[in-house]
Amino acid sequence: MEIFKAYDIRGTVPDQLDEEKAYAIGRATAHFIGASTLAVGRDARPHSPGLAEALIRGILDEGVSVRDLGVISTPILYFGCEKLGVGGGVMVTASHNPAQYNGFKICREHAIPVGEASGLREIEALVESRGAAPPQRGGADCQPVDLVEDYATHVLGVAPRCEEARLRVAIDCGNGMAAVGLEPVLKRLPLDVERLYFEPDGTFPNHEADPLKEENLRDLQEAVRRSGADLGVAFDGDADRAVFVDGGARIVSSDLLTGVLARRQLEREPGGRVLFDLRSSRAAAEEIEAAGGVPAMCRVGHSFVKAQMREEGAVFAGELSGHFYFRFSPTLVADDGVAAFLSLLEVLVVEEQTLSEVVDPLRRYFATGEINRRVRDIETVLDVFRREHAGAPEISELDGLWVRYPDWWFNLRPSNTEPVLRLNLEADTEERMREERDRILGRVAEFEET
Repeated sequence: MEIFKAYDIRGTVPDQLDEEKAYAIGRATAHFIGASTLAVGRDARPHSPGLAEALIRGILDEGVSVRDLGVISTPILYFGCEKLGVGGGVMVTASHNPAQYNGFKICREHAIPVGEASGLREIEALVESRGAAPPQRGGADCQPVDLVEDYATHVLGVAPRCEEARLRVAIDCGNGMAAVGLEPVLKRLPLDVERLYFEPDGTFPNHEADPLKEENLRDLQEAVRRSGADLGVAFDGDADRAVFVDGGARIVSSDLLTGVLARRQLEREPGGRVLFDLRSSRAAAEEIEAAGGVPAMCRVGHSFVKAQMREEGAVFAGELSGHFYFRFSPTLVADDGVAAFLSLLEVLVVEEQTLSEVVDPLRRYFATGEINRRVRDIETVLDVFRREHAGAPEISELDGLWVRYPDWWFNLRPSNTEPVLRLNLEADTEERMREERDRILGRVAEFEET
């Protein structure tokens, strides 16, 4: 079924995903997880109420109770699973995708994600049979639960000194779900806030809620310039990601922020392990080491990052995509854009510096950013590069092919969401970066689709 992706279920409504499928997915999910109670939340897309109602009906028809968290962000669902002690949860959302999309993010107890390698394929296989099975509700019930104020207290706990941040900030919620959890947080902070698009509106009338696209940051950058803000932050559609700009309205790369945010986590957990995705600048690992931490690479994708954090006991992790992962408790590991925002505020308070002063020293290497190419056969291309770089000092196949030389490195990996090969490359000098980028792209071009 094409709507089952690597990390979640996602497609266009109603041609790929409708209420009938939502009902069957609810039944299959409840059957697979096997818990007595699941939490359900939804975003503000026009079709989310109908899809959520059908999903809940399916869960109930498996004899599983539901705690309906209402219109929330994905991090609130994660918190709710832990707070309520339920066996898992489903968030009705298509995250940063355009308005015609919707879908489901599924997790087990303690917000452990259900992805392609951890149950999503099994749920897919159950959809047809469970959707047609006779209902078996038993004593299952659906109860509404409001966790917004509890979430505010929870997320503020990750960065207590953020409450000392007397700064002017511009915040773009992109008409997504960030404002739901953010508003009660802002009431407790001494910030001067320039608000952009706080009203949840799943038609996204102002711009897509995808802060990785630079065009979606233009309004935020203009607001920073206009208001003289110290920094700006933009959240994605379901608020599990955040992207920042400094007081000069320059975009701050999220891999550099991984190194910055790790400092406070390592003060609380000296010597802790911090993960960074393998596309990240060398500066991230260097900053983690400088703060007394143990840096370690991880695969791209929230289910992989969270699994590795749990396995290795990591205290923090960050991805180039703007996902920042916190160990909120011994059992709750979750990505949370609001937590990242508060953690950055705390860094600025403690270090008594502006965001640009904190980040500029980390801008010491030259990166290509992520470059996508469609090729005829991804594995063939990777095999070619494996052979041609077999003598490199460092090689990893954690995710695609990662190769490091003394003054530059590159990663070629297949996308988990579309049929493309992604290149990331960084070098000590801009000249070296351009030279190696052009060399690699020239080689890849020999295998591109025509």
